[in-house]
Amino acid sequence: MLKRNQKGDDEARRSPCPVACTLDILGDRWTLLVVRDLFLGCGRFRDFTASPEGIPTNILSERLERLLQHGIVEQIPAADGTKWSAYRLTKKGQALGPVLAAMRDWGLKWEKGTKLMPLAGK
Repeated sequence: MLKRNQKGDDEARRSPCPVACTLDILGDRWTLLVVRDLFLGCGRFRDFTASPEGIPTNILSERLERLLQHGIVEQIPAADGTKWSAYRLTKKGQALGPVLAAMRDWGLKWEKGTKLMPLAGK
């Protein structure tokens, strides 16, 4: 069961362990894929839904909201001038680059059949 952290924040944490805290934010089957897609050039909701993993839209909405709440992404006006928002990584989110690179490299080395993902729109 998740408890309030020692500061009394509304943010629930299992423990003060940094690995556990990171997993509380990023440790489900979808969140790091959303972050990966941001690194690959996705920014609009429709871009994320086009990823090969096929994230359900309700889950995508929840994961983007969680990433917003934790300051990992921010909403920005869409580049095409439409009323819809886009998303981009904050400095905090960009700091996940080496984590994703290490996971990519591990997968390429140890999991047969894996390959690099193309950049969005390519």
